[in-house]
Amino acid sequence: MEEEKKVEETSETEHTSKSIKKKLARKDEEIAKLKSDVDHWKNEYYRAYADTQNLRKEIEKDYRNAIKYRAEGFIDTLLPVLDSFHMALENPVDNPDVKNYCIGFQYIYRNLVAALESEGVSEIAPTINQEFDANTMDAVEASESDLEPNRVVRVIAKGYKIHDRLVRPARVIVSKQKEEK
Repeated sequence: MEEEKKVEETSETEHTSKSIKKKLARKDEEIAKLKSDVDHWKNEYYRAYADTQNLRKEIEKDYRNAIKYRAEGFIDTLLPVLDSFHMALENPVDNPDVKNYCIGFQYIYRNLVAALESEGVSEIAPTINQEFDANTMDAVEASESDLEPNRVVRVIAKGYKIHDRLVRPARVIVSKQKEEK
C-alpha cells in the first residue's frame, strides 16, 4: 500500500509538474508576445514622434518664410508705381515751378524706396555694358551694338527682389553681334 501511495504521489507530482510546465510555457509565450507588442508600439510611438517633430519644423519654416516674404504680393502691385516715379524723375525739367514739384517727388520716391528696403526689398539696377545675367534680368530685345555680345545696351525697367527671392527681373535690351553685310 505504501508503494501504491508513492506511485500515486509520484504520478500526481509528475502530472502537477507537467501542468505547471505547460502553464509556464504559456506564460512565457504570453510574455514574448507582450514584449513583441511593446516593441511594436514603442517603434510606432517613436515613428509618430519623429513625424510630429518633422511636421513642427516644416510648419515653423513655412511660418518664417511667410513672415519673411509677406509683402511680396504687395510689392508686385507697387512696382508699376515705382517705375512711373523712376521714369518721371529721369526726365530733365526746365520750368522752375515744375522743378519744385520734382524735388518733392524725389523725396517721396526716396522715402518709398527706403521703406521697401527696410522690408528687405532691393533693386536690381543693371548698368550699361554689364554682362547679361539670366537669373536677375529679362532680355526683352537684342539689338546690334558696338558692345561685346550679351551685354546690357539699355535698361527698360529695374528689377526687384525681396531678401533672396526675385519679385521681378530687370527688363533690358542686350547686345548682339553685328551682322556682316
